Amino acid sequence: MESENDVVTNLSNVRERISEAMGRRKESVENEKDFAITRLVAVSKTKPAKLIIDCYQAGQRHFGENYAQEFSEKSNDPEIQEMCPDIQWHFIGPIQSNKAKMIVKCPRLFMIETVNSTKLADMLNKCVGQEGKTDVKVLVQVNTSGESQKSGEDAEGTVALCRHITTNCQNLKLTGLMTIGAFDHDLASGPNPDFQCLLATRQRVCDALSLTLNDLELSMGMSNDFEHAIEVGSTNVRVGSTIFGARAPKKT
Repeated sequence: MESENDVVTNLSNVRERISEAMGRRKESVENEKDFAITRLVAVSKTKPAKLIIDCYQAGQRHFGENYAQEFSEKSNDPEIQEMCPDIQWHFIGPIQSNKAKMIVKCPRLFMIETVNSTKLADMLNKCVGQEGKTDVKVLVQVNTSGESQKSGEDAEGTVALCRHITTNCQNLKLTGLMTIGAFDHDLASGPNPDFQCLLATRQRVCDALSLTLNDLELSMGMSNDFEHAIEVGSTNVRVGSTIFGARAPKKT
């Protein structure tokens, strides 16, 4: 397991790489004003509370979790709540219907990044209302690679789902689009087509719903490709192992 010093050093290095990628983006992306400064989400799944606290004390505020039970346990952890009062939690994993309420109940919930169907949107909207909350930020997950094992809507389905959320889910706030994409793209062959697809899908959603590009964030890029994602316009990157080190296999 990474030590406190390793994690804080890794976090600093990632921030520096993000800053440098932002500088390159200003030269490569037209209409830079249309893109917000990129947010770093430190993906802490399977990692202990101590390392989350270490990163928080080094200035990190946004953290992401993939598993509902672990998300609930960490967000309700008394030590994390005491030591990290301004922490912002992102849920970034697949959501089973019977776990929606557990996710919504988590304190300091900032964003749910994996809404992939109208059924799930309706379930989350209902749970948010039951908890007395409003305007919970959500991202629509887009399957840009077309891989059957990945969740998410295609471009046409994304437009329909975004319209459904804005029209029928009064307790949710449509905040943007998210993709995982293929893991093996070689940048020597050109820009990542999954990221280009997400950019085009955002434009399509904006045109259909009369939104501006500033209305929709883009969550794309992880440890292996976050710099390229930022260069082409990502506003939210999810970085785990580059900060926290390799993960132990999930217990079954």
